[in-house]
Amino acid sequence: MFKSMLLVALIALTGQTAVQAMDRKVLTIATEGASPPWDMIDTEGKLVGYDIDVGTELCRRIAVECQFVSQDWDGIIPALTVGKFDAIMSGMAITEKRRKSIAFSRPYAGGFNQLVMRKDLQLPASDTTAKINLTSVGAEQQAILGQLQSALSGKTLGVLRSSNSEAVLNELFGKVATIRSYDTQDNLHLDLAAGRIDGGLADYFTWRTFVDGKDGETAAFYGPELSGGLWGPGVGVGIRKEDTDLLAAFDKAIDDGIRDGTLKALSLKWFGIDISPSATP
Repeated sequence: MFKSMLLVALIALTGQTAVQAMDRKVLTIATEGASPPWDMIDTEGKLVGYDIDVGTELCRRIAVECQFVSQDWDGIIPALTVGKFDAIMSGMAITEKRRKSIAFSRPYAGGFNQLVMRKDLQLPASDTTAKINLTSVGAEQQAILGQLQSALSGKTLGVLRSSNSEAVLNELFGKVATIRSYDTQDNLHLDLAAGRIDGGLADYFTWRTFVDGKDGETAAFYGPELSGGLWGPGVGVGIRKEDTDLLAAFDKAIDDGIRDGTLKALSLKWFGIDISPSATP
């Protein structure tokens, strides 16, 4: 009888989410607020975007209240590790380098990165629909990268400081081009629109807002879609390593949101295409 009651109690406990089991009521989630449509500040001063909508949905599923705060990109990981907030949701790619400092949930989004260059440079034609996964580069992909390096030789390229794109840009073009790092994507956009740099590398969807707006009339996508390598397997929630209960709760909520189509719907809302990953088998 006692064993049966104990078994029922254990089943009931494991049915709770990890966050419910530890009785957290509020989670503070940091985002940069400067990388639309991932995260941005609207005309009323509110944080909005894909990350905010997904974060709100995940918090609903794990039965906690979400509070979003903005945090400069350069200091976002150190601020998490010292306890300034509980998690990061800011289009942050899961990489081995970052995993040395923090843990990540399973991916809640995919995506790719691309160059944008000034139209007046008269660069050689490029295939903007080609796809290169830098985790495994074959001979054909290597030839495309070689052509890009020749085309961008002597150019000045902008990139967000402390981002994976900065590391990739230096790795691929650091020997042939001048790399200029920026504290925000907005400042990079301003310099590109003003002709102070020749182009830059960033997440495709971050570029879309710029290229589709009036400031992007003089610039266009250039070269293949780039993914993998230093960008890792996708975008995840950044969490302190010791918060294993929170990690488990986010993983389950993300997987449930993928399975029932919620993340797909939010992807279509903010990006126009489905960038949600596959559910865990």
